[in-house]
Amino acid sequence: MRLENILALTKGTLLGEPSVSLFESVVFDPSKVKRGSFFVAYSPEDIPEALQNGAYGVMFDKPTQINDSEVAWIKVENIDNALKKLLRFYLLEKELQVYACDPITLHLSSMILTPPSFCNIEGSMREIWEKLWPLEKKSIVLFSPALSDSNIFIEHSQLIRAQENTITIIEQTLFETSFIHNDTFYERQMLSPFFVPYLEHLLFFYTFLRIPFVIKGFSKMGHFIPVFTNSRLEIKEFGSSDRVIIFEPLLELIDEQIDFLDVQASWAKIIYVLPDTMRSSLTIGIENIFFYRYPEEILTILQSKSFHFALVAGVDKGILNPSRSSMKQLELIF
Repeated sequence: MRLENILALTKGTLLGEPSVSLFESVVFDPSKVKRGSFFVAYSPEDIPEALQNGAYGVMFDKPTQINDSEVAWIKVENIDNALKKLLRFYLLEKELQVYACDPITLHLSSMILTPPSFCNIEGSMREIWEKLWPLEKKSIVLFSPALSDSNIFIEHSQLIRAQENTITIIEQTLFETSFIHNDTFYERQMLSPFFVPYLEHLLFFYTFLRIPFVIKGFSKMGHFIPVFTNSRLEIKEFGSSDRVIIFEPLLELIDEQIDFLDVQASWAKIIYVLPDTMRSSLTIGIENIFFYRYPEEILTILQSKSFHFALVAGVDKGILNPSRSSMKQLELIF
């Protein structure tokens, strides 16, 4: 990577007059810096170690002491924005095939084994850089505009979706599924039937683009998360109680999940605990929908209502395990 290109793309300010004009690699961890590296300093405290290990250049956006005139010091307004501009430019030569999808499909793709020529990305700008930078030419990339900035890429296409059912469900509960796909039987997968349409589109996408894949199992979806509890909201083993709190952090999925529960668990007593921002004329007067303004109110609602399933939107299951410091504060208040 050439110094002149870094300056032109990031609009950064070069401090000093270094003799260096070319860098061998871009590194974020000071312990991995080698002679000739360009170090991206999210923390100024990491710079001395990076210099000691041979960094030829340093990019920074926080107040930093300049103490080596031989090093190319580049001050930028924001490191993440600078990295995005660099990545956008250097990805041009890779001729990547980039596809956009929803967050659920992206999370499913992270649990399926695929070759190095396929990459799914999310996370911090640093994590995205470290995944995209080593890719070979013409690799296929899947991302979600809801989780990552689409401006990283010059262009992208929408996920190719299945036009017909390709998954046959053999047996299901609300939180497990046994199914057949391409004559392969996947027994008792920890995957709610709610996610099967998303999985169907993903597997069709793989098949259409001839991306080999292996399904080993599903876990930690991060959505529609069931937690089995007793009346005191104490967490129990999976399947061991008839009170289940389902956590969904992504508000955009709530309407779809309400419809799913209404159909798949019509026999059950279900309540919905939603943030006050979701209150509308459509929900006024519905007995099984309750609203909260603060997370603390969720526990009060759950403890005061009887239910088989409670769909809780906008928070994660951590609210069932308050920290020790919080418990101490409650004890002091009591």
